[in-house]
Amino acid sequence: MATVLIRRRFPRLSRVTAFLTTAKCKAEGGSNTSKQKEENPETPNSKPESAATIQLLDPSDYRVSYNPSAYAKSRAASQQRAARSCRQALADDSSSTGTAQVQHTFIPTSSEALPPVRRALPKPRPPLKQTIPAWLSAAQTKKEEAEMEKVEMHDSKEDPRVFQQGRPEYRSLSYDKLEPIETLPLEEGDSILHSIPLSKGSHSPGAVSDYFCKLSRLPVEQHGELMTDHRFNTLCCCAVENIQSFSTSELIDILKACVRLAVPPTHPVLNACEGEFCRRVWDMNVDQLLLVADCWRCLGRSVPSYLSILFSYANMHWKELTLPQSVQLIYIIGEGRRSPADLMQKLESVISKYLDSCTLEEVGAICLGLFKSVSGISDHIMRKIADRVSLEMEDMGTYALVNVLKMLRYARMDHLPLLRKLGKVVPARIPTTNIQGVMHITLSCSSLHYYDEGILAAVASSLPSKVTYCRSKDAAKFLWSFGCLDYEPPNEEEFYSSLIEQMLRKRHEFDKFPEHLLTGLLGLAFVKRFPEELIDYALRDEFVHKMRGSKYELGKDLFTLGKSVELECPGYRGSRLAPQLCEELTEMVLNFAEKEIYVRPEIVEALTLLQSMLGGPEYVKNHMILPHTRSSDLEVHLAMDGHPIPFNSSDAVADKKLRDIGVSLTDDLMAQLIKGISNSQSPAEVEAEASAPGQEWNKAPTSFLGGPILTGAGLQATAPSGSLPGASPSLVPNQQPRGVRLAIQVSNRNHYCYSSKRLLGLHCLKRRQLRQLGYVVVELPFWEWFPLLKRTRLEKLSYLHYKVFNPALLSRAG
Repeated sequence: MATVLIRRRFPRLSRVTAFLTTAKCKAEGGSNTSKQKEENPETPNSKPESAATIQLLDPSDYRVSYNPSAYAKSRAASQQRAARSCRQALADDSSSTGTAQVQHTFIPTSSEALPPVRRALPKPRPPLKQTIPAWLSAAQTKKEEAEMEKVEMHDSKEDPRVFQQGRPEYRSLSYDKLEPIETLPLEEGDSILHSIPLSKGSHSPGAVSDYFCKLSRLPVEQHGELMTDHRFNTLCCCAVENIQSFSTSELIDILKACVRLAVPPTHPVLNACEGEFCRRVWDMNVDQLLLVADCWRCLGRSVPSYLSILFSYANMHWKELTLPQSVQLIYIIGEGRRSPADLMQKLESVISKYLDSCTLEEVGAICLGLFKSVSGISDHIMRKIADRVSLEMEDMGTYALVNVLKMLRYARMDHLPLLRKLGKVVPARIPTTNIQGVMHITLSCSSLHYYDEGILAAVASSLPSKVTYCRSKDAAKFLWSFGCLDYEPPNEEEFYSSLIEQMLRKRHEFDKFPEHLLTGLLGLAFVKRFPEELIDYALRDEFVHKMRGSKYELGKDLFTLGKSVELECPGYRGSRLAPQLCEELTEMVLNFAEKEIYVRPEIVEALTLLQSMLGGPEYVKNHMILPHTRSSDLEVHLAMDGHPIPFNSSDAVADKKLRDIGVSLTDDLMAQLIKGISNSQSPAEVEAEASAPGQEWNKAPTSFLGGPILTGAGLQATAPSGSLPGASPSLVPNQQPRGVRLAIQVSNRNHYCYSSKRLLGLHCLKRRQLRQLGYVVVELPFWEWFPLLKRTRLEKLSYLHYKVFNPALLSRAG
């Protein structure tokens, strides 16, 4: 086995830089590939594509131990199985378990299993004076790597249970792995096994329970051998046959012994125990019910029937729950990923009752349980939690804090005191927080649109050195978060290249989790980075098919990525979205816009006033210039002399019937009719003036291109410079073929970072692409336009006139 370091420069677009990738090669004789199971299972099968610099390493330092018994699958047996069938099932189960318990040592073949290569090609041996500092440096490096490994260790079963160590009451309603247990000598264990008769029914239920407890105290290294011992199988079979004879406490002792022995979750004795506990629920107390549920969690066994009955029990006795019982119940609900709506409403009252008395770790456990079970919570309770955390954040553990942020993110709550305190407390913790915790902190900021440069800079600084610990999900969320907040760190090239490299290393995970690839690539597109190899992989027909089959709605994201590549990467030669798919996605987006976007009051008001100011619907169009950016534009065309140019024939035809009826009776026109018109004006000229593009110009208080001039006699409309007096606006396009296209953005708060004027990544991308197509972007920012919606028509027209006829716009076009 040899590990090969391959340095290669991938074809790139925009600012994607060359990066290192680690590949594997097999030595003669081959090697078996190990199976690894993580939160996101992976099976690395990627092959090296090219090589320029090759360095062989001695793999002897990279030997790791593994215990595949944790992943062994045992054949399930029915609780009602007869004695002979039970023994056979136990024998089958223990034989497979015994095989899996053997310890192995192997050389990892996956590139991700090896730490980053830090040494260059072999050089002549240096003098002794140089060797000693090098040796000390290597020792220091190993120490740092060991410390980082410790930081990155994450136990998805044990970490959420830390809160149970805060109160002694949890010992009676949860399984305590830290409880000191006297180890049973091997001789005594062997004596117990010898005393188990071959025939059934020779021992009382109490004796059988006692045997389980004693055997579970054997040294851990003996547990695998015990699982394969036929005498232990006989004991298990005896327990199954007499399951109803045990008292509840004896049955709980057997279950706890199974936890200590790490009995496989599908073992027949557990099948029998689950059925019996389901039958006895209503005869047990709350502590016993929660303890049994906790044991099932420790065993990794799914017990939906038991949990359903437990929740029904809790629903009837919720007023009697103590603080520890309430927190433990919410923990169980979260680990079971179930959220009984009627019970959660009652538990919300319990949370409110006990919140001030909870420890900070219990607050974190409550939030994690609610988050995992996708349980909604009232804004009042969530804000109460956030209030407390913001005051005591310095004393709160990072794991518990991250859990609060998860729930804050789920509730979409913008609690500014907590977020500001986060910016003061979290940056110093980032280097000692594991990569998943850092990811959730970063994702919480981006999900809440909260920009804090201190947090983001700390993340960017620490991430490259431990990027190899990132799952595909972590790398994708980092890229998305930084792109969403449009933050480019001081070490941006190192930051982005390390994450892109990790995405390539984890490419095999995208077959199962295609959403992660799309998430990461969109984040990169927001900051104008387009890694060609990953984009080509994402836009292939087979991968598009996987994405469309995902449980998530990925069509819009796929559309945004595909069209962005078309616009911003003219040299791209890889895969592209099929035209038929683009048409389908365009239609979907436009249908949504007609129902949800075009009809928003702030957009409708701007559209109506612009039509009135410019002369009709043919001068302004409410549509999506770039449908893949998912927000609308009010498009206006101006000639170089400042005259509006009619271009929207579709809306003009729809409005033609109304326009053919006669002259629009505006307030000004009525005043002129009442006071009398100048003899020099014919009725036709009056009609032309009423329908002219500048019919509302005479209401603007300041002078712009082609705008009104304030005189002592009042406001008078003046003809735009370069045009003939009285000329029809329809002639302007012929006289002035050149001009400027405006893309007016009616923005809202969701386009910006929270409580700031910093645009989010998607809208930065949109405006960048609009400018690339030749549009001049004009914004009606929400902090200006929304307050004006409550003001007079004249004030709104004056504001729009200033925005549209700003002389600087034409200078840009020129």
